[in-house]
Amino acid sequence: MTAQPLQFRRATHADIDALVALIESAYRGDTSKQGWTTEADMLGGRRTGPDDVQACIDRARSVILIAERDAQLLACAHVADEDGAGYFGMFSVNPALQGGGIGKQVIAEAERVVREEWALPAMRMAVIDIRDELIAFYERRGYHRTGIKKPFPYGDERFGLPKRDDLRFEVLEKAL
Repeated sequence: MTAQPLQFRRATHADIDALVALIESAYRGDTSKQGWTTEADMLGGRRTGPDDVQACIDRARSVILIAERDAQLLACAHVADEDGAGYFGMFSVNPALQGGGIGKQVIAEAERVVREEWALPAMRMAVIDIRDELIAFYERRGYHRTGIKKPFPYGDERFGLPKRDDLRFEVLEKAL
């Protein structure tokens, strides 16, 4: 029996609590260690909060895409128009389902939104630059390292509690 296809929709305020729970489960704490996207060894504290999710939903040319199957929240990603390109972030797949192709479908849908609905030429994202396995995943999807580095916001607990002192972001980009 084949699985039902993913259904995509845009998040609403009613989805905020479920989205925060999904995002936290994919990046923080013991649950996140079931998947390969965990940041639990690098960062403690929160990954996001209801305030962040609401701001993404309320912002112009910004959506949180929800991927569902049988009305179950499986994955999400924030997509926004930033500086003339799409921005991809807050990407989360239920840790128990990672590695099954859901993430690839979410990325494809996010790229479709940016390319077809917003007519933007590229997608960008910022990834912690020591996350080699994650960067390799994005490179297999056509993204390339730009060499543009951004400092990690040490001291701002909204971005987590660092367990290392060498964290920074690198911008990845893909022409659409």
